Amino acid sequence: MKRRYFDTHLLWMLVCIVLVSSCKEEEYALPTPKSGLQNDVIKRTLGPNVVGLDIEFAYAMAILPDEGKLSSARVEASIPGAAGTRLENNAFYTNGSGADVPVQIGEPGTTEGSVSQVTFNVDTSAATLRYYYIIPEEARGKEVSFKFSATSSNGQTVSYSMGPYKVTNMDIVRLLPVVNNGDCYISIADMAVYDETEAAANADKIDLVYLYRASPAAFAHALVSPAADAEYLPGVTLPAGVNKSTRLRKAWNLQDFHLAQLQFGVYIDEVDFEKLDLSESPNYALGLKAEAGTWVETADGKYRAYIFVNSVNNGGQSAVISIKRLQMF
Repeated sequence: MKRRYFDTHLLWMLVCIVLVSSCKEEEYALPTPKSGLQNDVIKRTLGPNVVGLDIEFAYAMAILPDEGKLSSARVEASIPGAAGTRLENNAFYTNGSGADVPVQIGEPGTTEGSVSQVTFNVDTSAATLRYYYIIPEEARGKEVSFKFSATSSNGQTVSYSMGPYKVTNMDIVRLLPVVNNGDCYISIADMAVYDETEAAANADKIDLVYLYRASPAAFAHALVSPAADAEYLPGVTLPAGVNKSTRLRKAWNLQDFHLAQLQFGVYIDEVDFEKLDLSESPNYALGLKAEAGTWVETADGKYRAYIFVNSVNNGGQSAVISIKRLQMF
């Protein structure tokens, strides 16, 4: 079978390691390939590691073609990942448009307990595989490490360790629709949005009310505490027991990547919540816009959160929000 080769940025780095040899500054000499099975790993994801999200790695393996071919790849995590944890059976190359194109190089990967692995079924001496570790609840507040390993047809084995990586105590929920006079009651404790009936049944957990008012124009999309003055809750009759006073502070140009999922590389971490002081902040936030946000502290001080506004719809009197939260005690 014809041999296949796959090149990515990491694979090129590894190939350089395989091919490097000493050379003098005043003259050039062809590099002498390095014998034996080689490997390298990079962590592709940035920012804090949040339960429910993934940690992504690229695992590169290479061996000289006349020495053998790749047989298998394996990753073992110190804490078993949640459902969806996998080592992909595709390598990738970059096409002329700059897009990653997958090419299958092995049997479908398997994950059992803490181990994910792939068996190669093509005749190749170099490949880069992607590993996705879905962070489980069991890892909250702990450290997780990974051992990558590969084998070749000549019986060689090589390994590479990564970590440890700290898993944050923060929580995250994304893309919650909120609708004026509908699903408009927000619970930071539950990380959920309720309608009026549900809010009445969970009155002690309701922290904010979402409203839209076309007039005055400065009101527009708003998040308001149930205990705020009536002028900030025009036309709203709150369910019995919904009465908390939650403090808020608007923030602009803070597009946390986990919440916004845009091109910005900004991340809110635990230390940002720990340093947050909303003691002098009001219990309402008016005039919110898409890609803006607001810091939040619940009335009992148990939770601090950042609510990001993914999008707004004036005509539909609605918005989509995402929340990152830290329990303070």
